Amino acid sequence: MPFLKVALTGGIACGKSVVGEYLRKKGCYLHQADAVAHRLMAPGKKAWKAIVHHFGPAILNPDGTINRRKLGEIVFTSPKEREFLNQLLHPLVLKKKEETLRRLERSGRSGIFISEAALTIEAGFVSFFDKIIVVYCPEEIQIERLMSRSGLSREEAEKRVRAQLPVEEKLKYADYVIDTSGTIEETLAQTEKVYQSLLKDLEAKKKQI
Repeated sequence: MPFLKVALTGGIACGKSVVGEYLRKKGCYLHQADAVAHRLMAPGKKAWKAIVHHFGPAILNPDGTINRRKLGEIVFTSPKEREFLNQLLHPLVLKKKEETLRRLERSGRSGIFISEAALTIEAGFVSFFDKIIVVYCPEEIQIERLMSRSGLSREEAEKRVRAQLPVEEKLKYADYVIDTSGTIEETLAQTEKVYQSLLKDLEAKKKQI
């Protein structure tokens, strides 16, 4: 049985997690690229070894785990270093995504597979998906949320927001758009409408098989 493959993307601190969690509660399978990348970077793993070899032991915590804030300071300052990290992690995350999908399909399940990932479009993975949801809000709200959430300075938050593809570019790829600049209730009301549309998309996909 088929899964409808849906990318849930958008800039950093735009509210992807809120939308993703709502869709998960509705019964969608939620695959979070950030969590997968985190596991891939665990001490001793292939990605961990490559990252430590490239950036040096100064990015490690005392327990050997990668200090993501230190790594973030480097990659969000240098496009070259960010490209290195992305080229390393993106193919590994995509492979895990494909493995998860195959496992789900072999189990005879059917449904909506949501891939929550900030860099879906930048990584060139658009063609992997049936539908693209872009979550967005004005840049100033992104910066404020990121400062509040991560304890970053304004300068650090601006660097991270502006290191990603501008929202105007992401919106060109969107089948569905969710504006998270309002209240949480307004965001979830939009998400429910998108979910109802995805159910119709899933039924249409089943009929094609």
